[in-house]
Amino acid sequence: MNSDAIMHFYFFSSSNLCKINLTCIFTIIIFKMKKIVLVISLGFLLMSCGSSFQSFYNNHKADMGATSFQVPNFMKAVLSNISPEVKHAIGNISDFKYIKFEKIDVLRRQNLIAEMSAVTKSGFTDIFRKNESDNTRIISVRELGAVVTDVIIFNSTETETTAYYLQGNFDPDKIKSFTDEATFNNFSNDLMQSYQTNITPSFNPQN
Repeated sequence: MNSDAIMHFYFFSSSNLCKINLTCIFTIIIFKMKKIVLVISLGFLLMSCGSSFQSFYNNHKADMGATSFQVPNFMKAVLSNISPEVKHAIGNISDFKYIKFEKIDVLRRQNLIAEMSAVTKSGFTDIFRKNESDNTRIISVRELGAVVTDVIIFNSTETETTAYYLQGNFDPDKIKSFTDEATFNNFSNDLMQSYQTNITPSFNPQN
């Protein structure tokens, strides 16, 4: 084999080897980029899953000083028998969760407010928010067209923090009326009383 043939073979082999190396490098880079995108997407998914009222409820229902209840599926029929006053105040309710915290320190209260703010950023729209050192109040909704389907009402004072989650078919104007604290307090009292009268004494959320 003459020298020209050897040189041609050498350059041909080197060229092919470079192409193979470049292909491998690009393949590795693309693979790593896909892994990064997958990790980022998974992170966002976990964050969105973690920032729901249900996860907030599950994370805190066993906290010391917390009172909580939710309507189990087998008892949701009682919500159709809720008092006319409550139905007039808000509309038809298909799901209902409630949690209350008492005797909590400043740091824990701040953490609860931060967690609820994260929840309301996940597909909800704030229609009212009040941020004061002694009182934080949030009313946030999820809408389907002109109808409100989900409502979160969060109120935190220096002595007590409460969070309500309501699901159903609601009139937006009636939800807006809850920005008046007295109006909402009357509604929540009627709702609790109406719910308790439709369940057995053994399943009393105040016990």
